[in-house]
Order: sequence, then C-alpha cells, then structure tokens
Amino acid sequence: MAVNSVDDQLLPIAILIDELKNDDALRRLNSIQRLGTIALALGEERTRSELLPFLIENNDDEDEVLLAMAEELGKFVPYVGGPAYANVILQPLEQLSQVEETVVRDKAVESLCKVGEQLPGNSIGEHFMPLIKRLAQGEWFTSRVSACGLFAVAYPRANASQHAELRQMFTQLCHDETPMVRRAAAQKLGPFAAVVERDVVSRDLLPLFTDLTSDDQDSVRLLAVESCGAFAAALSKDDSSNSLLPVVQKFAQDKSWRVRYNVAAQMVPLCEALGPDLTRAELVPAYVKLLEDTEAEVRIAAAGKVAAFSKMLTPAIIVSQIIPRVKELANDSSQFVRAALAGGYCGVQQAVLCSKKWSAVSGSFSGAVDPSMHLYVRGCAELPAVEAVISAAIAVLQYDSDRVPTV
Repeated sequence: MAVNSVDDQLLPIAILIDELKNDDALRRLNSIQRLGTIALALGEERTRSELLPFLIENNDDEDEVLLAMAEELGKFVPYVGGPAYANVILQPLEQLSQVEETVVRDKAVESLCKVGEQLPGNSIGEHFMPLIKRLAQGEWFTSRVSACGLFAVAYPRANASQHAELRQMFTQLCHDETPMVRRAAAQKLGPFAAVVERDVVSRDLLPLFTDLTSDDQDSVRLLAVESCGAFAAALSKDDSSNSLLPVVQKFAQDKSWRVRYNVAAQMVPLCEALGPDLTRAELVPAYVKLLEDTEAEVRIAAAGKVAAFSKMLTPAIIVSQIIPRVKELANDSSQFVRAALAGGYCGVQQAVLCSKKWSAVSGSFSGAVDPSMHLYVRGCAELPAVEAVISAAIAVLQYDSDRVPTV
C-alpha cells in the first residue's frame, strides 16, 4: 500500500519528464516551467548527470520554450548541489546566449550573471573566464553581443592577470566591426566601469567611451549616453570635468534627437554624480538647450526633469535660467510637454519657496498662472491622469502660498 502511495506521488513528475520530449510545444513549455520540480524529484546527482545533459542536447526548440528554459536555469544552483557544482549550469546557458532571438539571449545572459555571482573563486578562472572568451571570440555576432553583459560580474572576482585579459577583450568588443556588438558594448560600459579601479577607468575605459560617443551609428551613441552617469561616479572630479563634460555638452546638441532625448533622461543622475558646483557652472546651458529643443520628445524628457535638476541649482539660477524656459513650455504646442511640466512645476516652486525670489517666479508665470491658484497649464486635462497631477500640484502650491516670504 505504501509503495502504491509513493508511485502515485511520483506519477505527476514522470509525466512532466515525459512532456519534455512531447511534440506539442505547449506541453514542453509547461514542463520546462516546472524544471525546478523535476530537479527536486530527480535529486542533485541525477539533475547534474541526466537532466542537464538532456537540456543541452535538446535546445533547438520554440523561442517561448527556450526563454522559459533560460529563466529557470538561472534558479538552478540549489538543485545541482549548490555553488560548488554551479559550473554545470553554464554550458546550457552558454548555448542559449547564442541563439538568434534577442529576448532569449538577454534572459540567458541574465541567468549567467546570477550563476556567475554564486560560483566559488576557483571556478571563475576555470569555467567563467573561458566561457566569456569563447563568446567574445565567437564567429556569430550574437555570441559577442552576449559576452558584453558578463564582464561586470567576472571582473570583481578575477585576479590581476585576468583583469587585464578582461579589459583587452572588452576593448576588442568596443571596436567590433558589427554595429550590434558595439551597441551592446556601449550599453554595458557603464556597469563595467562601476566595478573597475578608478585609475584604470580613466586610463583604459575613458578612451573607449570617447570612441563610442563618436561612433557613426546613432544607435551606438544613444546607448553610450546611458553610461555617462556611471562614468561620472567612477571618475575623479578632474577627469569628469576635463573629459566627460565636453562629451555630454556635445551630446546635448547631437544631430540625432534620440541621442538628445537620452541626454535629457540621464541628466539628473549625471548631475548627482558630478555635484552641484559642476552642474551650475557647466550643465545649465546644455539643459536649457534641451528645454528649447525642436523635437517634442526631447522637450518632454527635459520638462519632466525640471524639478530634480532645479534641486542642484541656486534660486538665482532657477529664476534667471530655468523659469523663463518653463514659462515658454507652459504654452507649448504639445500637450504632452505641458503634462510633463505640470508634474515638475511643484519641485521648482519648492526649490525657490524659501527664498525671496518666489515673487519673481510667480510673476514670470503671468500668462500661465491663474489668479486664484498658483498653477494652470492649458489643455493638460485632455490627457488621462494629468488632471490628478495638476490637482496635486495645485494643492501643494495653495497649501504653501500662505508661507511664501514677502520681499
């Protein structure tokens, strides 16, 4: 009787295992999504010796199945016996990181990073470094794209000689002839810089950043912008001022509006890394140009950051440089620009509220401010949820209106 009970409990597991080979993709997907359950039933040794080899041999499947497999394998370290055996998970994930479908590759790289973080120290040089090298030198661009995402995990746990090898491989990827690879390198350059020694960032990685920001492909320059904040945090103030600021200022006037849009989106993290002094001295003109950009999408991104950016400025700069542009945006032809501005106006008011400059701020909004309340943006209420934003802004401003210092 007890034997029958055990058999009944194992029957669903046996069905799941059988469905890994089923001709129906939905059944295979259902079984792959329960790989953890199958591994628990098989035990650690059989998972290493039977289940993983089976997955390695059967990785030519529908994208949905491969995506689920890549996600599940990222959680597999406990099922194979812990970190000491985690290296056995690398091979199937390496295969998945080279497939054509982008979402599968990205998920495989994400899982490789999770597993790599749990590898014991000796496995980094023995298993993880060779994996990165194979991907970085792969014939197909897909493997080289995936390699870019692994350096930030490997570098902190590698030794000095391996550090030099990793930097050399990453340099080659930044100069790859395929734009997709350079784009991936540009996207991962910031996270890589965050784990590299400061002097090495200035000596080895900053030239790579400069090259990528001058790439003839705007998609590469676009992603290089995203590294600005990480680079500013990794560099010294002098290096940031001498090398990084000119690049940001150039980006703010880039011929591609998508690049300028990304500059606007990254402006606040960049300012936080550089500090208020450099922001006030060097970045205000660049930000003002973004507020005045000819593309509505860029103005939307810049207007949404007006409150956070203003926190880095003095009230005098806000009144003289930011408020005149905000007044123009309050009457912008794009309702989306006005909506973004509505969410940020409260922050500007708070930034100058405690100074005697607030009367000048209020006066500058003569065409956009209703006498009965401190905020009015025409047409915003046409957008979903914007009316609530405006109401919240009005509530704050009215609450603070009695506390505005007199001049």
